Amino acid sequence: MQIHSVPAQASPGRPCQAVTCPPLRRLCPYVLGYSGFRAGSGVPLGRRFLPLNVATVIIDFAGPPGLVSGPRSTHGLYQQAGWRHGVAIGLTPAGVSGLLGLPMPYLAGGTALLDDLLGRRAAELAERLGESPDWATRFAVLDERLSAWLAPDERLDKRVMYAWSRLQNPADRITIQGLAGELGISRRHLETGFRRHIGLPPKTVARIARFQHALGELSSPSASLAMAATYGYADQSHFSREVRAMSGMTPSALFAFVQDANQVTG
Repeated sequence: MQIHSVPAQASPGRPCQAVTCPPLRRLCPYVLGYSGFRAGSGVPLGRRFLPLNVATVIIDFAGPPGLVSGPRSTHGLYQQAGWRHGVAIGLTPAGVSGLLGLPMPYLAGGTALLDDLLGRRAAELAERLGESPDWATRFAVLDERLSAWLAPDERLDKRVMYAWSRLQNPADRITIQGLAGELGISRRHLETGFRRHIGLPPKTVARIARFQHALGELSSPSASLAMAATYGYADQSHFSREVRAMSGMTPSALFAFVQDANQVTG
């Protein structure tokens, strides 16, 4: 999973709780994962959106209409989020086209209402999820519904999808030129493919992936800022500069927000 956002300010009550789950195996090329959430205070708070390489579907069971946010390279504040209790679904580029019926660049850097993309299915899905007794049941509903709706887009360039997937793992330390060579195409051809199918250039995708990987490390109970800085960054100063640029926060402030996300089972 990639971390979509963090609270814009500290919660007056308990921190926002979250529980994550991988999708059904056949959905893995299309769905990155599910994340259930509940505002600890019961009061809707603003959110700080973070850069990420995926599209995110957010469904609040009894709140504002479902929202889809696209991949983005910048951070920003969204004070009217209003999300209290719901689920977020991470979609890959193939998932956006296969489940929402539009190319990923259509969403890049922006948002859309889920109703506009899914019609009545959006409200029906929110209702079923809200009526489900626990997270395990909700995740099973998502697996069943998304499997039924999936219509893979055969027009997608498989080389671009492979390149996007490779860049999600910063540990590979592959260059864009090296990746293009591995695919037997020019760097320009690869960059053109990313504009058509992803909406972000490959270099930006690699930078976001490195940042999100560091966020994942920071969310571990045993994490430290020093440990996170070793994942793809030249040194601690490089890590600090990138965190400030990508999140608008100091590393220690971002660390505190990420660590506040508790794991729940119901």
